[in-house]
Amino acid sequence: MRISDLIKMGLKNLTRRKARTILTISGVVVGSLLIIIMRSIGHGLDYNFTTQVKQYGSLTTITIEQYGAIYDEDGNWAGSKEQQLSDDLVKQVKALDHVRAVSPVIRQDAQLFSGKYQGYAYITAMDSSVFDDFEFPELTKGEYPSEKDKSMIIFGYMQPWEFYDPTSRMWQSKTIDLDKDKIVLKFRNYMPDPKKREFSLPLKNIAKMAETKSDFDYNTYMDLEYFKSIYTKYCNTLSLKDRKNALKNLENYQQIMLNVDNIDNVEAVQDKIKEMGFQSYSMLQYIRPMIEASRTLQMVLLALGAVSMFVSAISIANTMVMAIYERTKEIGIMKVLGCQIRHIRMLFLFESGLIGFIGGLVGVILGYVASFLINRYGQPLFGQLMSGSYMYDMTNTKFSIIPFYLPFMAMGISIGVGLIFGYFPARRATKIRAIEAMKNEN
Repeated sequence: MRISDLIKMGLKNLTRRKARTILTISGVVVGSLLIIIMRSIGHGLDYNFTTQVKQYGSLTTITIEQYGAIYDEDGNWAGSKEQQLSDDLVKQVKALDHVRAVSPVIRQDAQLFSGKYQGYAYITAMDSSVFDDFEFPELTKGEYPSEKDKSMIIFGYMQPWEFYDPTSRMWQSKTIDLDKDKIVLKFRNYMPDPKKREFSLPLKNIAKMAETKSDFDYNTYMDLEYFKSIYTKYCNTLSLKDRKNALKNLENYQQIMLNVDNIDNVEAVQDKIKEMGFQSYSMLQYIRPMIEASRTLQMVLLALGAVSMFVSAISIANTMVMAIYERTKEIGIMKVLGCQIRHIRMLFLFESGLIGFIGGLVGVILGYVASFLINRYGQPLFGQLMSGSYMYDMTNTKFSIIPFYLPFMAMGISIGVGLIFGYFPARRATKIRAIEAMKNEN
């Protein structure tokens, strides 16, 4: 029997009982559709997890604040306590297992001047040798500090802030060109001693970060050692009382940031820090509700898809068994005419596989439609599911993303289910004896 004959006979047999065939295919459609929805939502959540959440910082970064937040057993904020962040603590943290890099952090406001125009900068001073470990972005201008020269100031993409003329009536603003305009940095925590010359630092080695849509965009970075040297010079221009107060900023750090070698070790390192008597935080603990919601949703959809596909598999098997009973005499005639056993088996497998193929194809098409509708109208539902994650940007989120492999996977599962559950009825058809089949009235 030629393959073309098998195809013609298979199509003719499926269209003979249209209602039953349609109902069987519908079951496969629902199963493949749920597979598409399940995986696309899971992929969408994972994608948004890696793009939106990471904008707030690396998931392997842990921060110890000068004023550490305290939470109760239910995870609710219960106050804060002051923590002494010293060089000794930096050494202890660096010695912990799985800690890849550590840097103390000093944060300091500064004023920038360009002629009559003024601007502001929020300086973050860190150990420049660990910039790579903390995944600092690429630069569009200048270079990062090196061992030979650490006198660099690195502006984030949105830095420096807009410059303005404080003497003008409408505080006229100006866009500063970092390549052409002269910029001077000054600290204004304390007024300078009238007997001494005011500290000012002309900025010569300037670098600019590429846009990251993260905290990097809004900060200005310096090497910690270099910052201490210029800040000490500033302190020397103050009165004795103010100098002592200003130098305290260099004695205790505002933060200690550490980078862990793997996301799976973040919580273990945080537990070690807690045993040392210090509170810390990481992005991982804040996105935990979102991770749990994502897993729960995927498990629910996975269960629905599995149940639906199992039901459709039973429906395929039932359809094929009924087809065998109705076509017993036809099977007998085929055997009498010399049709080979494998051809009879291939006929029924083709029919069951075709049911899976059509159901999978329709399910894939409806999956793309469902994905579009979910992205357009699914915000209220997903907003409730992600209510525990205040940082999740619902307005710029695709809740369903269909990766390129998913349609092929859904089609493969649908066809596979059709062939597997059509195999045993097909095998039974080959075992029908020709003489008994000819006596059947069907």
